[in-house]
Amino acid sequence: MRILIASDLHANLEAVAALPVDYDELWVLGDLVHYGPNPREVIEFVRANASLVVRGNHDHAAAWQVDPRCSPPFRAMAEETMRFTASVLTDSDREYLRSLPVRTERRVGELRFLACHATPDDPLYDYQGRGSPFWEDELNRQSADVLLVGHTHQQFCHRWKHRLVVNPGSAGQSKGGAPLACYAVWSDGKLGLESAAYDYERTIAKVASLPLSPQVREELSTVLRTGSTGAL
Repeated sequence: MRILIASDLHANLEAVAALPVDYDELWVLGDLVHYGPNPREVIEFVRANASLVVRGNHDHAAAWQVDPRCSPPFRAMAEETMRFTASVLTDSDREYLRSLPVRTERRVGELRFLACHATPDDPLYDYQGRGSPFWEDELNRQSADVLLVGHTHQQFCHRWKHRLVVNPGSAGQSKGGAPLACYAVWSDGKLGLESAAYDYERTIAKVASLPLSPQVREELSTVLRTGSTGAL
């Protein structure tokens, strides 16, 4: 069984198109929308291809028009792209986002997987990055063998005894210091953290045509081009 695990696609169709296609199942850990120029197309891709999808804070915000509770450097970007996203999503798109579970479990062979966007107890908003001591306590509390999370856009794998917490990073808006589409692959009991180059300049060109303020366009372009928020 080869499972492609992706998260935080953020309406970036070019990044999604760069993901591998040689998988048995695609699992998506939320945040299909906001920040990027192609929310409808990304939702369509996920609906057609993913067998497991959980709701992220941006999906929740787009579905119900509520605050996604972003960190300060991203609030203006989220607010403006949320308005754009609301203008292009259909009722069917919003209903699909509402229908997504905030967490779900799967068994693959003898292994139990728990998937959520942020953390199991706060699946939409809790922010726990790589190296956080939170994860060891969380793995001790969970019955799952593998905990799959996204939200931070930081790619990592943390092992505690016989259990794992895995964050595939962000496919659509990397914060790993390079403009790459990040993802994870689970294949026959082995995990790989991987990434792929994509045409981010094409995504940036699309962002330039969106109804956004010049400052937000520039900030979004900087994050896409550098894979970092350091310049913000």
